[in-house]
Amino acid sequence: MVGREAWMRKAIEVIRKLVEDGTVTAYAVGGGMAATFYAEPVLTYDLDVFIILPTGGGPLVSLAPVYERLGAMGYAPEREHVLIAGMPVQLIPAYNALVEEAVVRAVDLPLGDSRVRVVGPEYLLAIMVQTGRPKDRARAAIFLDEAAIDGVRLKEILKRHGLAGKLDALAVDRRP
Repeated sequence: MVGREAWMRKAIEVIRKLVEDGTVTAYAVGGGMAATFYAEPVLTYDLDVFIILPTGGGPLVSLAPVYERLGAMGYAPEREHVLIAGMPVQLIPAYNALVEEAVVRAVDLPLGDSRVRVVGPEYLLAIMVQTGRPKDRARAAIFLDEAAIDGVRLKEILKRHGLAGKLDALAVDRRP
């Protein structure tokens, strides 16, 4: 686990530099790696980082400034990832209101002697419900058993983002 922690700290250090210089407005770790902060580790080979970009005025989102800045820092993109300390990091622009809210309301959690912004457990679960992929449904069931989920908060998030109807598919509302 020490290797994962050191790699993750390095990746977060690079992401923080993007925030400091204004290339990215905000970030939060999401996906499988975020889930490991709340429950047993899941199989994942990369670090998903949701980002909010400075507003550009148009409907299209371009990661070009992010990749240019990372390139200047010595990190080149490789397909959908950027390799940092030899490990793949996927930078995912907040693609809808739920993910944007999850980034804005991310929590600071300890990572070794540092801290990292991580999507909260209720938001992680809501994103799993929203995407609805088979792997998300399987992870959601495990996550419900292992993570401390505030059911009231989860239901509020799901309702606010038009996902309350998808709750039953994961049996979330029957959780004790």
